[in-house]
Formats: sequence, structure tokens, C-alpha cells
Amino acid sequence: MKDEECQVLMDNMKACPIDNTFKIIGKKFTVHILRNMQLGQSRFNQFLDSIEGINPKTLSARLREMEKNGIIERSVFTGKPVKIEYTITKKGIALQPVLDQMAAFSMQYCAKQVFKDGKPRTYKQVYEKPPEILK
Repeated sequence: MKDEECQVLMDNMKACPIDNTFKIIGKKFTVHILRNMQLGQSRFNQFLDSIEGINPKTLSARLREMEKNGIIERSVFTGKPVKIEYTITKKGIALQPVLDQMAAFSMQYCAKQVFKDGKPRTYKQVYEKPPEILK
């Protein structure tokens, strides 16, 4: 891309697109919630029990933010007790390739922190079948 083309592109932008995406998913625990939803979790207590270091106040805040941003939907089912479930939206599903690339990067270039044996692996080697959410 030529400098002039790059400048025209930048002049037409209101904000950095990478920064904007980071504002949506960059807060602590947001990516963990998305990951756990990919693994089939949908209930508040499931997230609370499986995400190390998160507390109820922070979890509530993240879920509200994600719902406000259109990443997840909250459904309330009447009954005793009332049942609340969270599901990922089409917009949230669109983030899956971003999360997959983040995982692939760490598996390849940060293997000592990710794997017990410290050996790099490809995303495909670790996840032989696509995540449930992509089916």
C-alpha cells in the first residue's frame, strides 16, 4: 500500500479497528467467558466455578457489558427457581477466528507457558475438530 493510500484510509477512520475490538473483548475475564461459552457453558454459576480468580461482581459486570455490546444474549426462564442462561450471538461467533488466532499464536510461540512439555503445536494438532460453536 502506498503512503497516499494509507493516509486516505487513515483519514476516513474514526478509531483504530484493533483498538475498538480490544475495547470490546480486552477487559479481564471477557475472553474466558467466551471460551467457556464455546465449551458449552451458559449459566452464571458455571462461569463462576470454572474461571479462576473471577468474583460474582466482576462476572455480572462482564456479562452485562457483553450483552450491551451484542456479543451474548441473556434469556430468563420463569419457574422456581428462575433460570437465566447466556448464549453467544452471531456477532459473538464472529469473534471466534480472533480467539482461535490468539490460541494458535500462544501454542506456537509461547509453548513453554502453555504446554507441560514446552513443545510447540499447531492449532489443528490441539483441536482436531472444530469447536462446538462453529458447527
